[in-house]
Amino acid sequence: MPKKARVITQPPKKQLSPKSPNQAAYIDAIERSDVTICSGPAGSGKTSLAVGMACRYLLEGRVEKVVITRPVVESGRGLGYLPGTLSDKVAPYLVPIMEEMKLFLGVDGFGFMRGAAAIELCPLEYMRGRNFHKTFMLLDEGQNATLEQIKMFLTRIGIGSKAVLNGDASQTDLDHRSAGGLDFCMHRLSDIPGVSVCHLDGGDIVRNRIIAAILSSLQ
Repeated sequence: MPKKARVITQPPKKQLSPKSPNQAAYIDAIERSDVTICSGPAGSGKTSLAVGMACRYLLEGRVEKVVITRPVVESGRGLGYLPGTLSDKVAPYLVPIMEEMKLFLGVDGFGFMRGAAAIELCPLEYMRGRNFHKTFMLLDEGQNATLEQIKMFLTRIGIGSKAVLNGDASQTDLDHRSAGGLDFCMHRLSDIPGVSVCHLDGGDIVRNRIIAAILSSLQ
């Protein structure tokens, strides 16, 4: 008797659901604001929630594309030393976001939208001069962006677009002369209509509760 073919199905897609009042406020801020800046420790959900909102906007047709970016500073060398296309060069630094998007969209859905250019990976260093209309823009690891880079990112926002910038200032990889751009923007832009500033803390950590204890002990 021939073996029955194995049916491969995708796991259920992740649902966007806040786990704390601060996370709920963050989602609300993204919904009602043109620009949202969020600071929080590792594991507090700042990236996951932003990605979830980006996927929601894309699936509901409220934007035409999602652009995700982050500063490339960890390797200690320029993008030109890495092999492949521009997308190939930045992809390793955006793996956490891509993996999160696959949870919300499914692997096939993510692949389809990447192929249709509805999801774009764009190195922060290459965004200058571009304009993004009807786009959900996400800058992750903002603590590693200089003030000039953050200004450049925020001024790329076009008609019908949203921009989300998040990071954890306590984990910056920049030297003291270049660091501080995230905190500066959170302080100076908080009173501008259309801009929301959110703060997550140890109580919002949902990745693993031990993270909060570790971070508290290492301060």
